[in-house]
Amino acid sequence: MSDDGTYVYGIVRAGHPLPAAPVGVGDPPGTVGTVVEGRLAAVVSPAPPQLRARRRDLLAHQELLLALAADGPVLPMRFGMVAPDEAVIRRQLSEAEDRHLAALDGVAGRVEINVKALQADEALPALVRDDAAIRRLRDAVRRRPSYEANVRLGEAVATALARRAAEAGREIVRELSSTAHAVCAGPEVPGCQVNVSFLVDRGDGAGFVAAAEHLARLRQDRVVLRVAGPLPCYSFLEPLPSAAPLGV
Repeated sequence: MSDDGTYVYGIVRAGHPLPAAPVGVGDPPGTVGTVVEGRLAAVVSPAPPQLRARRRDLLAHQELLLALAADGPVLPMRFGMVAPDEAVIRRQLSEAEDRHLAALDGVAGRVEINVKALQADEALPALVRDDAAIRRLRDAVRRRPSYEANVRLGEAVATALARRAAEAGREIVRELSSTAHAVCAGPEVPGCQVNVSFLVDRGDGAGFVAAAEHLARLRQDRVVLRVAGPLPCYSFLEPLPSAAPLGV
């Protein structure tokens, strides 16, 4: 492998086939292969020097994972995972074999769908219509305009818009959770009120996305939904404790 280390795409069961003509990260792309240890294998390529999150490499990483998942479960690594050498990979696979196998069972035949809820650009008219406190502040500014009154009104509007988007996002998540095998809250994202990933059957992915978009249209005066997927199961690398969705 490369003097810069070994790039790791994900973990599969030993014997999992590689896609035809897989394209790895790097320029030129690294040759994709596997490091097998016991019942597991890591999908790897030589780590390119000065690896950066360029669009071509990000796409190569994700497309390889999706192609692998077409032939069986994969535990995907986030972009940029580099091991110093194959010995380190073999040791990790050996030490965590049972846990990785259980996690592979948990994502078999499934994909991840990510849902982010943001406040709607055109939400202000509905807010003024529905929120008596905002109307009172607006009317007070019209009667006696001042810098302080405008600041109070602006802060109140921003808080209310974010709150309404978060409430609508949580409503959507609750409705979608009943059709998912598991739900995982994601990290905070600036400007995003809700960031949640769902684990769903591969064959149900398109229907799940359509359902999310329908629920968002019903709340379009409060929230805009960004739906991404199907994705590799990044948020579900650990064995699932149960099939019950996480409450949001």
